[in-house]
Amino acid sequence: MKKIILSAFMLVGLAFSAQAQDISKNALGLRLGDSGGFGTEISYQRALGSNNRLELDLGWRNRKDYNNDNYDDNAIKLAALYQWVWNIDGGFNWYAGVGGGVGTFGRDYYDNRNYNNEAFVFAAGDIGIEYNFDIPLLISLDFRPEFGGSGYYNNNYGSDIALGVKFQF
Repeated sequence: MKKIILSAFMLVGLAFSAQAQDISKNALGLRLGDSGGFGTEISYQRALGSNNRLELDLGWRNRKDYNNDNYDDNAIKLAALYQWVWNIDGGFNWYAGVGGGVGTFGRDYYDNRNYNNEAFVFAAGDIGIEYNFDIPLLISLDFRPEFGGSGYYNNNYGSDIALGVKFQF
């Protein structure tokens, strides 16, 4: 029985050491998405260890609501996510993270209603896949659900599927 328990611990330790990897110390680029979430963001990643990092994203939106054509929507937000990174094979990694952020939005209505301007906070998750090229380029595809938003998102929920392109240094 002791051999089985010792073998199980050794296998778990081997699995964690096999997935450990070195990630780039810094990465800067764009996160491009707009599937009901926020849209384009400037993205910065900072390694905190060999397999975890902090991601900061500054996003903005300036758009007209084309569905019912009665207001302009202007917004800015800052998101911070703590991410864990696991190697799949070679330069392919997958990652997951949690965090949150703050933002502000305003709506300018065309039917003589008042301009609405509010601040909001939100909690966020993140899961994605990335490829780390041999050159200092990182491409990722991720899904980010966001909860909160104080009226910015319908039902206080927004999500994004986004493509990220970052320069590593």
